[in-house]
Amino acid sequence: MTALSRKQWLIVLGALIIAFYIAFGVIERSLPDGTPGVIQYEFVGSEDRAAEMLAEWGDAGQDDIRLSLWIDYGFMLVYGAFFTLAGLATRDFARERGKQALASVGRWAPWCAVGAALFDAAENANLLLILGGHGGSVSPPLATACASVKFVLIAIAIVYVVWGLVARFRARSD
Repeated sequence: MTALSRKQWLIVLGALIIAFYIAFGVIERSLPDGTPGVIQYEFVGSEDRAAEMLAEWGDAGQDDIRLSLWIDYGFMLVYGAFFTLAGLATRDFARERGKQALASVGRWAPWCAVGAALFDAAENANLLLILGGHGGSVSPPLATACASVKFVLIAIAIVYVVWGLVARFRARSD
């Protein structure tokens, strides 16, 4: 049995990302109508807002949010690996083609996906603490801070990969 190539890994991970999005969509639709979703919960901000959200969801909604957060740990591994591998492929392409700016940013941009997944893990730990009644006044703002950093880091990783895709398409047309 041979190891998967980077391209094959990207295909597998891309398919898994889609599968996770489907699962998250199903869970999100199961929440009570008019209540906050997981993204809103990621930016809970305060103990008072956390108490409001928990009350709005009720026990069943809290169970759905908890399930989503636990599933999200698998998603972190998948999106972190996907965007790291895609970023490394972009960096290698840039080096091979002499695209200095793209190659230079490639020294650090692919690793932003790893950082995003790590901040996502810390965010979820705090959100789970809140759901378990153990977050106090610290977990809500900490979860929000981690979510903010996560989204900035994953945006950088995504923009870098898109920049690389544009460069690849331009190279094909030259």
